[in-house]
Amino acid sequence: MMQRAGLAACDADDQDSSMNMSMGTGTDTEAIRRRVRSAACNLRSEQISFELNSAEQHINSMMRRQMSYRFEDQDASPYGLRMNRRFSRVESGVDLKDYFDRGDIASRENRWNFEVAWEVANKVGGIYTVIRSKAYVSTEEMGEQLCMMGPYKEVCARTEMEEMEFPRGNPLLDAVNSLRSRGYKIHTGRWLVDGNPQLILFDIGSAAWKLDQFKSEMWEKCHIGIPHLDIETNDAIILGFMIAEFLEEFRNFAVTYSQNHDLNPPRVVAHFHEWQAGVALIVLRTRQVEIATVFTTHATLLGRYLCAGNTDFYNNMDKFAVDEEAGKRQIYHRYCLERGATHLAHVFTTVSEITGYEAEHLLKRKPDIITPNGLNVKKFSAIHEFQNMHAVAKEKINEFVRGHFYGHMDFDLDKTLYFFIAGRYEFGNKGADIFIEALARVNAMLKHERPDTTVVAFLIFPTKTNNFNVDSLRGHAVIKQLRDTINNVQQAVGKRMFDTCVKGRLPEVGDLLEKDDMVKIKRCMYAMQRESMPPVTTHNVADDWNDPVLASIRRCHLFNSVNDRVKMVFHPEFLNSSNPLFGIDYEEFVRGCHLGVFPSYYEPWGYTPAECTVMGIPSVTTNLSGFGCFMQEHISDPKSYGIYIVDRRYIGLEDSIQQLSSFMMDFSRLNRRQRIIQRNRTERLSDLLDWRTLGIYYRQARVKALQAVYPDYVDELSLYGSRSNLVFSRPHSEPPSPTSSRHTTPAPSVHGSEDEDSVDEETELKELGIK
Repeated sequence: MMQRAGLAACDADDQDSSMNMSMGTGTDTEAIRRRVRSAACNLRSEQISFELNSAEQHINSMMRRQMSYRFEDQDASPYGLRMNRRFSRVESGVDLKDYFDRGDIASRENRWNFEVAWEVANKVGGIYTVIRSKAYVSTEEMGEQLCMMGPYKEVCARTEMEEMEFPRGNPLLDAVNSLRSRGYKIHTGRWLVDGNPQLILFDIGSAAWKLDQFKSEMWEKCHIGIPHLDIETNDAIILGFMIAEFLEEFRNFAVTYSQNHDLNPPRVVAHFHEWQAGVALIVLRTRQVEIATVFTTHATLLGRYLCAGNTDFYNNMDKFAVDEEAGKRQIYHRYCLERGATHLAHVFTTVSEITGYEAEHLLKRKPDIITPNGLNVKKFSAIHEFQNMHAVAKEKINEFVRGHFYGHMDFDLDKTLYFFIAGRYEFGNKGADIFIEALARVNAMLKHERPDTTVVAFLIFPTKTNNFNVDSLRGHAVIKQLRDTINNVQQAVGKRMFDTCVKGRLPEVGDLLEKDDMVKIKRCMYAMQRESMPPVTTHNVADDWNDPVLASIRRCHLFNSVNDRVKMVFHPEFLNSSNPLFGIDYEEFVRGCHLGVFPSYYEPWGYTPAECTVMGIPSVTTNLSGFGCFMQEHISDPKSYGIYIVDRRYIGLEDSIQQLSSFMMDFSRLNRRQRIIQRNRTERLSDLLDWRTLGIYYRQARVKALQAVYPDYVDELSLYGSRSNLVFSRPHSEPPSPTSSRHTTPAPSVHGSEDEDSVDEETELKELGIK
C-alpha cells in the first residue's frame, strides 16, 4: 500500500507539471523543480519497492527454513510441501547450515553454550571422535558463544591446544581469573581441530586438596559415597566441582556484564557427555544455579559391564535388579552418579533408539531426544575420486597379501575380496565370534560354488603382543627382494634391447635375458618356498592359547591352507602409516577393502560402519547397533545401498550366523561392475551422516533445555510449529541420482524434477539383481 501511495503521488506531480507546462504558466526554474520532484518520487518508489522486496525475500527465506522441517502431521496438511526424494542431500529433512552465522543470533540473544566431556582435547575413546568431529558445525553455529571444557592432560594438550587468554571484558576471562584466585590452575585457548572452538581445560591436581570437601558435599546433598581408592571417580569428582564453580561464577559475571551494557539477561546452557562430566551437572542442580542442562549418555555404564559378562542382555533388560547388578561389579557409586545426572538434567538424550531403550530400563528415564552421532563428511569426501582411491589403496593391501602369503599365492588377486572387522577388543560385543563362524561357512560354500574366488578376512583388534611374527616379516623381505631383482633385470634387459636396436637389428630372446639373470630370479623364487602354512596372525600374541580370536579360528579350522577359500589375518594393533607390514593408515586401509563386517551385539552407535559408508565401502551391521537402527529407520532398502543389517534381536544366534554368512556370500557373488555400482550407491548416503544434518538434534536439545529454565525464551522455529515431532523423511526404495551434489552418477538429471530418480531405477537395481 505504501508503494502504491507513493506511485500515485508521483503520478499526480507529473500531471501537474505537464498541465502547467502546456498552459505556459511555468518558468524554467519551476520546470526544473518539478522534474527534480518527479525524479525524487521515482527514486523513493524504487527504494520502497526494494525494501518491500527485501522484506518479502527475508520472510520467504524464513518460511523456507521452517518448512524444510518435516513434521509428522505435515502429510495431513493440504499445504504441506512436496517432499524431495533425493534423501542423500537431505533437502526434505533438517539442515543445520541454516543456522551457520558464527554466533550472530546467539550473541544478540546473549545466549551461551558450554560443552563438557572428559575427552575434550583428550583422546581416550569414541566420545573424542564425537566431540572433535562436531566441533566445526558447533562453531559455525555458535561462534564465540561456544566454549568446550574438560580435564587438562599435558601429554594430549601439548599437541591439541593452542594456549591464549580470553579478551579483556569478556565474562569468560573474569570467571577464569576468579577460579585462579582460589588456587585452581586453568588453561585457556583454542582446540586445534576444524572450527578452532574456544577451550578451557582444568588441571585436576590443582584442586586435589579439596577432594574431601567435594566428597562431603556430594554425600550430604545426594547421599552418594565415593570409595577412596577409585582414582578415576575421584578425578571425575574434582573436575565436576571445578567446572560447576566456573559455570556459577561465569553466570554471575555474565549477569553483571549484561546489566552494565544494557543487554538481555544471559541464557546459559551446558551440555554434559557421560557420567564423568555428569558430576558437574549434579553440583549445578543441587546448588540451584540457573543454568539449562543437557545430559547425553553414549552407552550406559551398567550396560557395558553386563554385556562384557556374556549376559543375555536385551532379552532380560526389564528383569535386571540394577542396584544389585551395579553392586556386584563394584560400580554402584559410578552408577549413582550416572543415574543422578540423568534424572537431574533438564533434557536427557542418547545417541540411538537402542541406547534409549537401554537407558529406560537401566537408568529409569526415557530420553527426551535422540541425538545420533555424525561425521565431518568433508574430511572423507573424495567426490568422483573415491573409486580411484579404492584402487590405489587396494594395491597397497595386495602388497601385504603377497608378502604374508608368499609360497602359497595360488589365488588370483583380481578375484580376491577383502573383508575386515575392527574396533576395541571386545570379542562378543563386537561380533567377532559370529564373524569367524560365518566365515567358516562362507569358506565351505566358496569351495563348492566359486572355487576361483578368495576372501581375505582381516581382524583388527589391539591386544597385548610380543612383537611381530618373524614369518610375516620374512615374507615381506622375500617379496621385496624379488621385486628389486625383477626391477634390476628389467632395466638391464631394456638397455640391451636399446643397444641392439641402435645397431639396426631386431633383438633375439637369447640376447635379452642372460643366464645370470635367470639365476638371480631362480634364487628369489626358491627363497619363496616354504613348508608351513601362512600364519593367521601378524604378531606373536601374548597368551595366544587363551586368546578368543585365535581360539575361535582354531575351532573353525581356518588355518590358511591351500584349499581354503577364506584366508585369515589377525592384526592385533591399530593401523598407521609407520606400520612395517601394511605401511598405510586406517582410513586408507578401509578404502582399499571391499566390505566392512561389524555384527555387533552391543554397539550404542557404531562409528566403524559409518566411516565405511562415507568412504563408499559397503558394510554389515546389526539391528542392535545404533547405526543399524538409524539406517533401518531412514532407508527403505538398506541392502541396495550396501548396508547389510543382520537381525540379532528377534532371531536366535544360529539364524543370525546363517544370515550373516548369506550376506557375505551374496556379496562374494557380485562381479566387479556390480561392486562399483554398489560403492557409488553407498557413498551417496554420506550427507545423511554429516553433522550438518545430524547436528540439528543437538540444537533441538539445547532449545528444549533453555525453554525449561527460561520460559520466556522463544526459538524462532516455534512460530511455525512444534519441533518435538521432527523426523527425517523416509526415502523411496528407488535409488537417487544426486549429480547436482555428487559426481559419482554417470547420467545427469535435473534437480527437483519428477524423473530425477529414474536413471538408477532401471539400471543399477537391475545390475545388482534387486527387484
